[in-house]
Amino acid sequence: MNPLLRIAAIACLGGLIFSASSARAEKADRDKPVNIEADRVSVDDVKKVQVFEGNVQLVKGTLIIRAERIVVTQDDDGYQRGVATGTPGHAPRFRQKREGQDDFIEGEGERIEHDAKAEKTEFFNHAWVKSGLDEVRGQFISYDARTENYFVTSGPNGGRAKPGSTDRVRAIIQPKNKDGAAPAATRSASAITPALQGTPDIAIPRQEKSK
Repeated sequence: MNPLLRIAAIACLGGLIFSASSARAEKADRDKPVNIEADRVSVDDVKKVQVFEGNVQLVKGTLIIRAERIVVTQDDDGYQRGVATGTPGHAPRFRQKREGQDDFIEGEGERIEHDAKAEKTEFFNHAWVKSGLDEVRGQFISYDARTENYFVTSGPNGGRAKPGSTDRVRAIIQPKNKDGAAPAATRSASAITPALQGTPDIAIPRQEKSK
């Protein structure tokens, strides 16, 4: 196999699906509390909405999400949904340790949404996800933590790019040896992944200001 495999979106599908079993997120993160730091915070206890703005950093175990703004909502069962957005030239990013390994998964998009109940993370517009030296890019990336699969499309919101568009799904996949691992020479200590698992507790920043 060519050590550098580039895959364009299949026309009839308009997307790319591949297994991410080699990039499992740290399982222990699911039970860790969420801690958030920001310049400003607005809390609506009735609607169960918390808005964090200004150099926001969310930490949940090994998971770190950095953005200009993160909106966290919670349903009646305690499950949380987070929406992270940035500013022009500063897209939100995340980083999380891989299960049983010393390297990480990384990701970026103009908007990142995570549904803790469905265990899905979605990246919108100029999105990319990287695990070691494997990487995928598209206008939309959805990661399902339950099935450990990625779904990537060349168009926004899971659709195909318009006819004539230069947007394509692109992937770089390194060869694996017989035991399924990447060759030692190509292993990297950095990579990308979704997560932001639900938890009933959110620690409010120590120096927040009411909006």
